[in-house]
Amino acid sequence: MTDAGAMTELRFEPPGPGSWSRDNVHFPRPATRYWAETHPAAFKRGTNDFARFYGMLMDGLQSAYVNGVAYNSVMPVPEDEIPQRFQRAQEVMEGKLWREQLRQWDETVKPSSIATHREIQAVDPDALSDAELVAYITRCRDHHSAMITQHMRFTASAVVPTGDFLAHVGDWTGLPPAELLGLMRGAAPVSAGGSDELVRLTTAIGKDPAALELLQSQDDPARVLEALRALPGEAGAAVAGYLDLVGNRLLDGFDICEPSALEMPDALLRSIRVAASGRDLETAEVDERIAGVRAKVPEEHRAEFDELLGEARLLYRLRDERGIYSDIWASGLMRRAVLAGGRRLASKGRIHDAEHLVDADVGEMSSLLSDSVGPSADELLARFQQRTDYNTKDAPATLGPPPPPTPDPSGLPPMVGRLMRAVGIALGSLFGSSEEEHEEHLLRGLAASPGVYEGPARRVSGPSEFGRIVQGDVLLTEATTEAFNILLPLLGAIVTDNGGLLSHSAIVAREYGIPGVVGTRDATDLIADGTRVRVDGTAGEVTVLT
Repeated sequence: MTDAGAMTELRFEPPGPGSWSRDNVHFPRPATRYWAETHPAAFKRGTNDFARFYGMLMDGLQSAYVNGVAYNSVMPVPEDEIPQRFQRAQEVMEGKLWREQLRQWDETVKPSSIATHREIQAVDPDALSDAELVAYITRCRDHHSAMITQHMRFTASAVVPTGDFLAHVGDWTGLPPAELLGLMRGAAPVSAGGSDELVRLTTAIGKDPAALELLQSQDDPARVLEALRALPGEAGAAVAGYLDLVGNRLLDGFDICEPSALEMPDALLRSIRVAASGRDLETAEVDERIAGVRAKVPEEHRAEFDELLGEARLLYRLRDERGIYSDIWASGLMRRAVLAGGRRLASKGRIHDAEHLVDADVGEMSSLLSDSVGPSADELLARFQQRTDYNTKDAPATLGPPPPPTPDPSGLPPMVGRLMRAVGIALGSLFGSSEEEHEEHLLRGLAASPGVYEGPARRVSGPSEFGRIVQGDVLLTEATTEAFNILLPLLGAIVTDNGGLLSHSAIVAREYGIPGVVGTRDATDLIADGTRVRVDGTAGEVTVLT
């Protein structure tokens, strides 16, 4: 970034009444105008849906973007709805109604979303007329908005059973959440990049000498991927199936300014090579860990422990699946459509670079493609430069008055209190960072995934730099999203500034079985790129070696 402190020169006013908190866990980089325009209403709908489904004592969350920085605020529940919310919370907790949402996800929502993604993906935006492209961009935006709502609608079901497990088992055993979350490993294969398509690809390539030889080719990575896709028989079909599944997903982040997998062919090809080498994701030791924790649970609670663990593991995969199969794919499709328009406008000299069109809103995109009035090339360039130059760390952490105190769960009806405690623990494990002080060569974060690893720290400020990662690197970044799992095979460990033990960075590290330390607050400022580090994911420490 050319001017890390530039955001301090901007005015940050609360975007509405109430208290607003900066969200650096999900949005560590400034947003585009498109995202700031599209995300808030869709996000609000989805969070309102889960709050009402669960009978929560809030009416969901609202988001807003101030100078491109993401802020969230809790919407209070209407007072006249509180009795109904109490009743609903009891029904949910007693009936385990998160299972209802999981069935809906598996049987209806996920298959339907994938089908719609593929239908939109089948359109070649470069083959459309200008008017058709405008309509296609609008279609992609509407689909993207619906998928953001869908992602959020399933949030509570993805975290409440886990929070409930942490609350009860923590009380019984006194064990820290990091150790308890280790019992979730293997419950979310998608978080380690797993899919039927990847299994098919690695199996087919392993049986095809020509495919194996081509995979190791030093030719241009994009050409290698296309050559693999064009192979006859099962190998080519398997490669095509995998690339069609992941190619248009964003590699990290949620905004359309982030590149998709196919835009980073070198990183994608290298991750396929590692996956095809058959790295073992052995999870058998989880059974031993479960037995060890269970032995510390008082005997009268062991049956309840089994039940709580079963529910948490059952829903755990939904944490990442709801993003991967919803808005992360939809955002990539929107990006593909916008870049097609950007290339068209750049060829006409209307904008300086195709990438600059991501910094227009949908109305401006339509106007430019329709040869109507729209922002100038210089204006879009200025927006692009401002967004990429600014560092959200320099923005205020909160706006508006301090948030009201959280209701004491002990003063609520039993099942309502249980629900709110589970939600509170889950949110703390998602957003909370370490408060431990660092030493000169020792940084302290949260112990997200056990193990110790030494290697070079690769400072990555965004997906566009993923091409710099080589196998065995320690990823050093602000935060990651669930889509990042495609690149996990390349890493030896993960270290992040933001996020807690239920952040996506922590989940993917645990699922893939590599050491992870999250929530260090400022590791990206204190560790230089290329520095050799020791990552102790068991202790939550990062030691600077050279």
